[in-house]
Amino acid sequence: MDVGHGRRVRRTIKVAAAPALLDFAGAVQVAQLRRTRTLAGKKTVEVVYIITSMPSTEASPLQIATWVQGHWGIENKLHWVRDVLYDEDRSSVRTGHAPRVMEILRSTAISILRLTGETSIAAATRHHARNPHRPVQLLLTC
Repeated sequence: MDVGHGRRVRRTIKVAAAPALLDFAGAVQVAQLRRTRTLAGKKTVEVVYIITSMPSTEASPLQIATWVQGHWGIENKLHWVRDVLYDEDRSSVRTGHAPRVMEILRSTAISILRLTGETSIAAATRHHARNPHRPVQLLLTC
């Protein structure tokens, strides 16, 4: 059980051999990951299903759970920042290759800021936005 940020999170995982009736090429194992989160007395449950081509000798339940949690780390460090800080969902850029180009530019900006040791992308973005020379200087020093 993890405790932090005013919440308790309990994760459980069940793993089994992929059933023959599963119409998924290469499936060897299936797993169910259940995350129960309690915040301010309110409990929420999230269930995630996983299919993998890796046998249990290469992907133990603990490894699978670790991979899923690592995925959420990426989600929180990159996608959440793009969605919330850069308000990507409300972008008016919607035609041709422009949305993908903007996604790459936002991800690159976040990555460069993280490479320079920034821990608050919001504060770093505000800092660089105040002076047009700062982003250029940052790109030249990376």
